[in-house]
Amino acid sequence: MQNKVWGWALVLTVATALLLTALFVAVGYHAPLAQAEAGGLSQKIFYFHVPAAYALYLCGVICCGFSASYLIRPTSLNNAWARSASECAVLFGLVVLTSGPLWAKKAWGVYWTWDPRLTTLLLSVLIYASVVVLRVFAGDGDPERRFASALGVLGTVNLPIVHLSVRKWGGNHPTVISRGGGGISPEMRHVLLLGFVAMTALALLLLWLRARNAQQNDRVRELEDQLSLADLDN
Repeated sequence: MQNKVWGWALVLTVATALLLTALFVAVGYHAPLAQAEAGGLSQKIFYFHVPAAYALYLCGVICCGFSASYLIRPTSLNNAWARSASECAVLFGLVVLTSGPLWAKKAWGVYWTWDPRLTTLLLSVLIYASVVVLRVFAGDGDPERRFASALGVLGTVNLPIVHLSVRKWGGNHPTVISRGGGGISPEMRHVLLLGFVAMTALALLLLWLRARNAQQNDRVRELEDQLSLADLDN
C-alpha cells in the first residue's frame, strides 16, 4: 500500500514537472505578444498570474472544507489538510501578489494601487499567513488547532469578496488585448488553459506532500507521548 501511494506521488511529480516545462515553453515561444496597452512582453506574466490565482482559490476552498471539518470532528487528517491548504494558499497568494505588480508596472505605470480586488486579495492572503504563523508559534494543541481552523474558514469566506468588490466598486485591472483585437486570441487561450492545468497539478502535489508531512509529524508525536508514558510507568 505504501509503495502504491508513493508510486502515485512519483507520477504526479513527473506530470507536474512536464506540465510546468511545457507551460514555460508555450509562454516563451507560442503565446503571442499583447498590445502595449496590456503591457506588451510583460503581459506574458498573465499565464502564470491568473492560474496562480485559481490555485489560491482551490487551496482556499480545501482549507475551508477541512478547517470546518476539524471544528466538527477534530481528527489528524482534517487538521493536516487544513494546515497544508493554508500554507499552499500563502504560497500561491505570494505568487499572485508578486507577479501582478510586475505586470501592472507596464500596464498601469505603477506597481501597486489600492484597487478593491487587490486590497481584498491581500487581506485573504494575510489571513492565511496568520493561520500559518499561529500554527508554527502558538503550539499544536487542540485549542490552537481550532482557532487556526476558524481563521482558515474566515480567509476563504473573504475570497468571494474579491470578485464582488470589482462589481461593487469597480477596479483598475488591465484588460488582456491580443494583436487581433479585444479579448484573447485562440493561441493565448490555449496557453492559459495549459497554465490552469499545470498550476492545478502543482497545487495538488504540494497539498498532498504537506498534508502527509503533517500527518507523519502527528504520528511521531503520538509515539513520543506513548514512550514517555511507558517510561513513567516503568
